[in-house]
Amino acid sequence: MPLGSGPARMSNLTFSIGDKVVYPNHGVGIIEQISSRTIGSQVEKFYLLKIKASSLKVMVPFHSVESVGLRRIVRNGEVQKIIEFLSDGKCENSADWKDRFKENSDKMRTGSLLDVAIVLKGLLLLAQAKPLSFREKKMLEDLLDRALTKSKLRFPEASAVAV
Repeated sequence: MPLGSGPARMSNLTFSIGDKVVYPNHGVGIIEQISSRTIGSQVEKFYLLKIKASSLKVMVPFHSVESVGLRRIVRNGEVQKIIEFLSDGKCENSADWKDRFKENSDKMRTGSLLDVAIVLKGLLLLAQAKPLSFREKKMLEDLLDRALTKSKLRFPEASAVAV
């Protein structure tokens, strides 16, 4: 049952219906509904997200917002810091692709934009030095696809030019 379009609060993050958010490993979504469900004897509140890239619908319990890494789309100042990080040519990677893939997967789950930038930079630099494993190549493609989706949401007028 919908609870309305006012802000909902359970953690340090507050979202309202219509807010654009990032759901790690899925990309940008829009909060379509704030609802509650009875599970056993407890009433749980949820955000219902629609993921833009796939039209996937995801229910995120209020109490899990931080643990799943749900966050707002970044502001321009944060983007500038990430661009500066990406511009610096230094990057550390594990030698074994299995270790790298596990480390990168763990970073992707945090929801931190800096962790995502670390993964992106590492994979891009590694791809210049040698061929990526199939799984790493897929991870890089997914990252680039999500970045394009996010930029289209932030700058819709540029979407027509980019396509």
